[in-house]
Amino acid sequence: MKIYESDKIRNIAVLGHSGCGKSNLIEAVLYTNKVVNRISKPNEEVNMTSTLNLVPVEWNNHKYNFLDTPGYFDFYGESISAIKAAAGSIIVVDGTCDIQVGTDKALEITDENNTPKFIFINKIDSQKAKYNKVLEQLRERYGKKIAPFHLPMGNNEEFKGFINVVDMFAREYNGKDCITVDIPEDVKEEISPIREMLLESVAETDDELLDKYFSQVEFTQEEIHRGLREGVLKGNIIPVLCGSTTKNIGIHTLLDMVWDYMPSPIDIGMSSENKEFSGIVFKTLVDPFVGKISLLKVCEGELTPDTEVYNINKENKEKIYHIYSLKNKDQIELKKAVAGDIVVLNKLSNVQTGDTLATSSKKEPFENIEFPKPQIYYAINSLKKGDEEKISNGLHKLSEEDLSFKWFRNHETKQTLIGGQGELHINSIKDKLKEKFGVDVRLSDLKVAYRETIKGKSDVQGKHKKQSGGHGQYGDVKIKFEPSEEEFIFEESVFGGSVPRQYIPAVEKGLKECLREGSLAGFPVMNIKATLYDGSYHDVDSSEMAFKIASSIAFKKGIQEADPILLEPIMNLKIVVPEEYMGDIMGDINKRRGKILGMEPSSRGKQVIYAQAPQAETFKYAIDLRSMTQGRGYFEMEFDKYDEVPSQFAEKIIEEAKNNK
Repeated sequence: MKIYESDKIRNIAVLGHSGCGKSNLIEAVLYTNKVVNRISKPNEEVNMTSTLNLVPVEWNNHKYNFLDTPGYFDFYGESISAIKAAAGSIIVVDGTCDIQVGTDKALEITDENNTPKFIFINKIDSQKAKYNKVLEQLRERYGKKIAPFHLPMGNNEEFKGFINVVDMFAREYNGKDCITVDIPEDVKEEISPIREMLLESVAETDDELLDKYFSQVEFTQEEIHRGLREGVLKGNIIPVLCGSTTKNIGIHTLLDMVWDYMPSPIDIGMSSENKEFSGIVFKTLVDPFVGKISLLKVCEGELTPDTEVYNINKENKEKIYHIYSLKNKDQIELKKAVAGDIVVLNKLSNVQTGDTLATSSKKEPFENIEFPKPQIYYAINSLKKGDEEKISNGLHKLSEEDLSFKWFRNHETKQTLIGGQGELHINSIKDKLKEKFGVDVRLSDLKVAYRETIKGKSDVQGKHKKQSGGHGQYGDVKIKFEPSEEEFIFEESVFGGSVPRQYIPAVEKGLKECLREGSLAGFPVMNIKATLYDGSYHDVDSSEMAFKIASSIAFKKGIQEADPILLEPIMNLKIVVPEEYMGDIMGDINKRRGKILGMEPSSRGKQVIYAQAPQAETFKYAIDLRSMTQGRGYFEMEFDKYDEVPSQFAEKIIEEAKNNK
C-alpha cells in the first residue's frame, strides 16, 4: 500500500444497530474495490462482531480507514474508541423497521462528539422496507438537517437503484453490478421537492448563496458541492443515502461522497509539515500468538520505522520497529505514517489504550478516552484446578484490550469478579478466555459483603484462666461496648494498675482480630467503640497471649449483649432513561427497597434519576433496566454506605450464612 498524504485520507467510523448491515457494508466496500470476490447473502450466518475492526481501503487514489464497530450496546466501548479516531461517520440504518436503539445510540455518540455523519438506509430491496417512514423519523429528530441525497427507484422487491439528487444521475442494479443510467422520466416530478430541500440547505451555509437563492438564481454544481460540504462538516446537514449492501447498490456513490463531503485530517487541523510526531493509541488488541497490537492515530508530524518515541502517559521510551496498514486483515508494512493516518504497531508491551506517543518528551498528552463503567458483575470460577494463574493472566490481557471491562479479586468474599456492560459482554469475555487462553470458567452470582454492628451498649467481663502444670495462663478484662461513627475505636481508662500497661496493647490487638468475624453470621464487625476500664492480672501466669484471649471472650459476650444487627452495602445509582419510562423506573426502584433522591433533565428527552438501593437488589439491574426501557436506559453505580438489613431479610441471610459454614 502506497503512502497517502494527509489531504487524501478519510477516517470513518461505521456505526449502527446489530443486524443493520454494518459488516455487510464493509464487505460490499471491499467487493467494490476488488479486494474480495463476493458479498455475503442475508441468509448466510455472520459471526457477531464484538470488537472494533480497522479496514483500510484505497479508492480513486485516496485512502479510507473504516472503523467497523459492534452494534450491540454491550460493546459500546468499541464505538467510543472508533469515534476518538474518526473524523466522520456512517450510520447504517435497517430500512425494514423503525429507528432501533443501536441507531439511537449511534446518533447520540456522533452528536455528543460533533462528528459529521452520513445515514445509509439499508435493505431497501426487502419486501418489509419502508424508506419514507424511516426518513420521516429522522426528520422528526433533526428537522431540516436531514437531507436526502438519494431517491429510491422502485420499492421493496422492485427496488432497482436510486437517483442521486445532488448530481442528478441514476444508478441501476443489473443483477451483478450497479451501473450509471439515465434518470427515468416518470420520477422526475418526485425529484423536484427533494432537490429544493437540498438547495435550501446549501443556501443557509453562506450569505452570498442565500441572496442568490432568494433571487432565484441557480447555483452552479461547484457551489452546491461547496455548500453541502460546509454544511456536513459543521453538522448542519446530515446526508441520507439508500441502498442494499447485499446487492452492492449505493456503495459506489457512498465511497465517492466520503471523499466529497467527509473531513480530511487537514480540515480538522492535522498536519505533517514542520511538526514533531505525536499520536494516540485508541485501541489495543491482544493476540496470544502475535502479542499486543496497538492501533495508532497519527495526530501530528510523521512516524517512520526504527524511531524511538516517548510514552507521555507512562513516562518511558518505546522503539517503533515496524509500521503497518491492513489489506483484508493482512499486515502491509509502510515506510512512514503521516498526520491523520491510522496504522498498526506490534509488540509495544508497555503501551495501553489512551496513551500518547511522541518524539518529544515535553508533549502534553491528548485528552483521555472515557469509557463507560461496568453495568453488571459476575463471579468467575475455574473449572479446572490449577488454572487460577492462567485466568488472572487472561483477564489482565483482556482488560487491556477492552477498557469498558473490569476485573478484581474481592478478598472478603474470596471471589474473582468481572464487570462489563451486559450479559453478552460478560459471556464474550468468558468465550475469549477459552479461545485465546485455553481456560474454561463458570460464571456465578456475587456474594454480598455484609457487615455486623451493634445498636445497644454492654458491659462485660472476659476472663481467661488455665492451669496445667508449670506456668498457667491468666488474663481478666472488663470492657464496655457501644456504637461508634468510626469503624473501630479503642480506649482505656484503667486505674490502679488492675491491667498492667504492657498488656493493654494485647487487649486492643485481640479486639481488632475479633472484628473479622461477628456473632450473628460471621461477617466482619464495624462501627463499635470498646473501652477497657478494669480487670485483674497474675504476677506469674499473666501474658500478652492470655490478655488477647480474655479480650476475645469479652468481645463475643459484649457484642451478643449489645443488640447486634446485620448491615448491607447501599449503592448510589445514577439512571439515565427516556422520559416516557420514568414512572416504571421509579416504581421498580421502590420494589428493590430503594429510594429516589432526585432527578434532572438530560439531553434529547432523557431524564437522570438519582437513587439509592441495597447492593443485593442491583446485581441484575442492567438486564432489568434494558428490558424496561427497550434498551434505551443505562446507569452508573457506586458504593455509598452500610445500612441495617430489615429483620425479615436478615433472618434468612443469617441462616444461609450459618448453613454455608
